[in-house]
Amino acid sequence: MSVYLGCIADDFTGATDLAGLLARSGVKVSLRIGVPKEDPIKSETSDFEVIALKCRSVSVKKAIKETRSALSWLTTAGAKKIFWKYCSTFDSTNKGNIGPVAEAFMEDLETEQTIYCPAFPENGRSVFMGNLFVGETLLSESSMKDHPLNPMNDSNLMRVLDSQTKGKVGLANRLIVAKGVKALQNHTTNLKDKNIKHVIIDAVANEDLDTIAQSFYDWPLITGGSAIARPLSDIYKNLGLVTSPKEYFLPNNIERGSIVLSGSCSQMTRKQVSKYLKQSNGFKLDPIEISEKGLNKARQWLKVQEPDIPKIMYSSLESSDIEAAQERYGVSQAGKIIEKSMAILALDAFSLGIRRYVIAGGETSGAIINALKVNKLILGPEICSGVPWTFVKKENDSIAICLKSGNFGEANFFSEAFNKLDNI
Repeated sequence: MSVYLGCIADDFTGATDLAGLLARSGVKVSLRIGVPKEDPIKSETSDFEVIALKCRSVSVKKAIKETRSALSWLTTAGAKKIFWKYCSTFDSTNKGNIGPVAEAFMEDLETEQTIYCPAFPENGRSVFMGNLFVGETLLSESSMKDHPLNPMNDSNLMRVLDSQTKGKVGLANRLIVAKGVKALQNHTTNLKDKNIKHVIIDAVANEDLDTIAQSFYDWPLITGGSAIARPLSDIYKNLGLVTSPKEYFLPNNIERGSIVLSGSCSQMTRKQVSKYLKQSNGFKLDPIEISEKGLNKARQWLKVQEPDIPKIMYSSLESSDIEAAQERYGVSQAGKIIEKSMAILALDAFSLGIRRYVIAGGETSGAIINALKVNKLILGPEICSGVPWTFVKKENDSIAICLKSGNFGEANFFSEAFNKLDNI
């Protein structure tokens, strides 16, 4: 089967988010972890191929190299269209990596213009007059301003993108989008005539995403958050461009042992951790203590827990914890201490018979998935918008894995996730 839409995501939680929304159309989606080492075999590919990378916070040079490798694999597999997926809060490094990667793709695909639409109305992310909002709050005034790796201090996406790209940046605002497909297409054509290569597009509701998808579904390159994938997949299916039925996996043979591993420092995840601690056994990971005394205390705690007992291992509840570790080791190193620790604990959990994992945080998810040596995931049902269960075989055992982006879900997400799994 030849690939129709090839997708590249800059982290693992974002990739599962995207794949889950694409799968809503009932079409088969392949979710691959990292660029496959072997050349694509067309009989083993899907209409929608998603490649998950861990390149949101790396150097621009490394991000371009990794994403171009993914692009090459997808085009070799026959991908007709490419989707570059980044977070709905548009966060990356100060120098990139959203714009530079998009420009590299434009060069390789020989296209002169692309769009940017990170809006995800179902999860409270909207773009209005080029400014990104979290709920009713500007991005720069939300908790994202204190993000430990990629703080977002500017809500104006035109300014953010302009600082990352060589080409000019323009805007298609909500008033244009509201006029419909033809008006939006004409507007972007006029911007192209003015040599504007990068177009931020406003969206405040799902209806806006529908208009945007209908306007640009046949472009060689689209970039955005995952939400625009929902109408895109429906369009491709309704036009008969994709036909393969979605894979289904029934997890009734998965052992019941479960664990939550939370490395996210987001405000919502901290609420979720606090809520889950009231109904589970918990262990807090302190990067300072781990650095000085090692991980043995945490590993011993996990070893004596019953597999079926609800349990959570988490990195922080208070922003002061994060600040203390960052002051001691720096932002990057403090994060790496937690990532490495979570990866070791995930392997320990597997050896102890645990087969149901909920993992919170993009960097944490990447570290754990790599440690488990997972290279492809089968999609299951969504727990909430943008967060599906996924499944994989390891050592002949089935594992259920939920990769949750930090700010997604409500306060009781962790218990809801396991309840959803039990009732499939």
